[in-house]
Amino acid sequence: MKEMIAFCGLDCEKCEARIATINDDNNLRKEVADKWSKLNNIEILPEHINCLGCRGEGPKTYYCSDLCEIRKCVMGKKLGSCGKCAEMNSCKIIGVVLENNDEARQNLKNQ
Repeated sequence: MKEMIAFCGLDCEKCEARIATINDDNNLRKEVADKWSKLNNIEILPEHINCLGCRGEGPKTYYCSDLCEIRKCVMGKKLGSCGKCAEMNSCKIIGVVLENNDEARQNLKNQ
């Protein structure tokens, strides 16, 4: 699996938080913070949007580093991704991601 595929199968290369970090784009940081705040029903500030990928070295967004239950689970189980977990297809933690993103499921299957 390439490094820019997150633990959940999402492609970090396409993530707006990573794109904002690489391009030092404060307008995009604000857009991402607003969007993620609404999606997760928590306050995420633009300064929290600094990330170079879920599994790689470097900064992570506050959500990804401290709040993401998927990342916590995979790291706790010492797996490379959810695709390595025997419970992936019945897991409630990753279920929402896989239900709404066929590409993530395919990325996990292709490991």
